[in-house]
Amino acid sequence: MALIAVIFSICIAFLDTGWATKPTTYHSICKLKKRTADCNGRRLSSVLEDLPAGIEELFLDANVIQTLSNASFIQYQVLQNLSLCANGLELIEPGAFLGIRNLSLLTLANNFLSLSYSVTAAALWTLTSLRRLDLSGNQLTELMMGSLIQHLSSLESLSIARNAIMRLDDSHFRNLPKLQYLDLQQNYIFEIEVGAFESMPVLQQLNLAYNYIPCIVQFDLAQLRVLNVSNNHIEWFLSAENDASFELETLDLSYNQLLFFPLLPKLNKLQTLLLTHNHINFYGKFFNNSKSSVQLLFLDGNITNITNQELWEENSHGNLSSLTFLDMSWNEFSYLPDHFFEGLISLVYLNISHNCLKTLNIEDREMLNTLMDLDLSHNLLSELQMNLDSGGSLTNLRKFNLSTNSLHGLPPQFFIYVTKITTIDISKNPIQICFPHNATSPNCVTFNYANSLRNLVLSGCDLSMLHCHFFKGTSLTYLDLSNNPRLLISGLGTLKDITSSIQVLYLRNTGLSAAGTKVDFSAFQKLISLDLSGNSLVYFPESLIDLKLYTLDLRMNFFHTLPQYFMERQLGKSLHVIYLSENPYDCCKMGWWDTLHSHGTIHIGDMSDITCNYSSRFISATDIPESVHHDCRWLTANMTLLYLVLILPTCLTLLFTFVIIFLIFRQNILQMLKSRHRKPSSY
Repeated sequence: MALIAVIFSICIAFLDTGWATKPTTYHSICKLKKRTADCNGRRLSSVLEDLPAGIEELFLDANVIQTLSNASFIQYQVLQNLSLCANGLELIEPGAFLGIRNLSLLTLANNFLSLSYSVTAAALWTLTSLRRLDLSGNQLTELMMGSLIQHLSSLESLSIARNAIMRLDDSHFRNLPKLQYLDLQQNYIFEIEVGAFESMPVLQQLNLAYNYIPCIVQFDLAQLRVLNVSNNHIEWFLSAENDASFELETLDLSYNQLLFFPLLPKLNKLQTLLLTHNHINFYGKFFNNSKSSVQLLFLDGNITNITNQELWEENSHGNLSSLTFLDMSWNEFSYLPDHFFEGLISLVYLNISHNCLKTLNIEDREMLNTLMDLDLSHNLLSELQMNLDSGGSLTNLRKFNLSTNSLHGLPPQFFIYVTKITTIDISKNPIQICFPHNATSPNCVTFNYANSLRNLVLSGCDLSMLHCHFFKGTSLTYLDLSNNPRLLISGLGTLKDITSSIQVLYLRNTGLSAAGTKVDFSAFQKLISLDLSGNSLVYFPESLIDLKLYTLDLRMNFFHTLPQYFMERQLGKSLHVIYLSENPYDCCKMGWWDTLHSHGTIHIGDMSDITCNYSSRFISATDIPESVHHDCRWLTANMTLLYLVLILPTCLTLLFTFVIIFLIFRQNILQMLKSRHRKPSSY
């Protein structure tokens, strides 16, 4: 009996929730799934009253609800997640949320709550369990923001992004002791007073990106883990000079106006530092004998503090021992201080691309031994100074980008000691190739000991013909030799040592010409992507037909036609993407195009750009007029007759001319023949 009573009670409770009145997957307007009601984009002007009473999540985004009247959710007492984005919402009446005991997530983004913010504030104050609130995109000022959130002491996450906030002071975030995440991006903030965030002792993530902040000085939010102040106008970032232990792990200062390397806390846990797109440089070498300090004046009410800051001090940037990711690209570094890398004992990724570096010194033993990815591209480097031996630097390097510099070579024995490197980009450098007599020179490149290398980029290096064993000792899977116009004039002989491993091969503009040399790819059995664009190929390389290529680029060559039968061979079965434009195809020899175009699995990446030539007129291959097809068919069907019509008059003319000449000069011809063949008579 007790068991029956329990089952009976459960059934009554189930019926009472309203979930048994209708199937949980059906409603005339909304989509119901478990305890979630999705009513997005239904042109609703008010909250529905016939949803199951037990729903915990209600989505009303993209409707036309302008007012939430009192008791709008009185029947949804267990609601926990409510979203009302993009409704044109102007007013929430004070009793709108009465009856909701446990609402923890409320999203009101992209509405017009600024119009009646004081009334709406009274409604929000009733939500005593609210943990996450999104007020982004509501045209709120700092006064309106303060009024809306001042009694929401339970908040843990708050977004006020994309509003009209201009300044912050210590009154705006009072009574938010539990707030951990604060998003203020895309406002108009240009001033933050001292102590503006002090009333949030557990704040961990602060997003101030896309504002107008001119500087950050005396930064003292020791509890903060993530700070994003990217895309502002910051010229200075100075931490408070104290011995407090900062929890900061991520600092994003990218896209600002920084002139100096930021002064970081002495004690921090910083792992990611983003400084890209600033104006940072070190100035010590330029101002050795000049006054190198500046006085900073801080006004706090009636108290004035003056702090001296060393401008050219190159070792005062703070503790970087825990840093793993450092991006200093797109700045104005002309050099790095001698001891800059000493404290970077945990660094894994370093990007110093797009600067003005002329030399780089990594000669100290065990320097950057944790580094795996180094990007020095787009500088003015002409020399790399590295200490390379069994206990030297960069022993864990995997990726190395040196593109677009002035390098002639790599440090001697680079690949002997940097044994884990898999990817290197030396493109757009005037590199020289090492020969046996200068293999240890820093002014040339050799890959004889690059056993770990898998990806190599040598494009745009103005390389001439390489010796046949240049890649011996490597197992390359990716190779880019593009834009070396004289490199493969004599054919593919220089690639013979990597034919068994190469999978992706870029040979754009390398001097390949089928007319001059045999272009044989039959040994490249693992090749899946091949770029032959920008060469002088006239005939389709037959050796490609039996390869399992996935991507093939034939643009900017001299093809008049392509073999139609390649679609029936291995190439036609494996090929998925092909590029064919900028070739002088013959419009009367486009049978291959029709077959290719109708092929179900091959995607023509540049279909709209492919043209063919007909009577010195270029026509889109996808829209050849019927008149051209007709002319081409006539020419094909009557070619023999055409040749006969052209040749017969010529033959008849020659025969008639010969007869006339013979008749005119017959007597002379006969006498000449008689004199040549006359025999003397016997006596």
